[in-house]
Amino acid sequence: MRVKRGVATHKKHHKIRKATRGYTHANRVSIKRGKQAVTKSLQYATRDRKTKKRTFRQLWNARINAGARLNGTTYSKFIASLKQANITLDRKILAELAVNEPKVFAELVKTAEAKKS
Repeated sequence: MRVKRGVATHKKHHKIRKATRGYTHANRVSIKRGKQAVTKSLQYATRDRKTKKRTFRQLWNARINAGARLNGTTYSKFIASLKQANITLDRKILAELAVNEPKVFAELVKTAEAKKS
């Protein structure tokens, strides 16, 4: 018996067309170019998720450093004193405190410095 593959092929093509919505004309219309574009876009997505994490960590460090310097210390000294004082707050939370709650951040700096000595 002869096997016709039209249904499976149309399903695959529909999947590619759905994934290429918003792409430029050739990448949208051509199945071959569409497959290549989708593959490349997934590579970019993976790469940029890593880059996003890196960028945010840089931003948090800069904000913590700014807050620490306003309180008379540096980023590295502040982080070292936090570790010695066994205060476990991640950089995201520290940056949030430095920007939105400067009084709480100042108390944190004082506490870390006091426990360090």
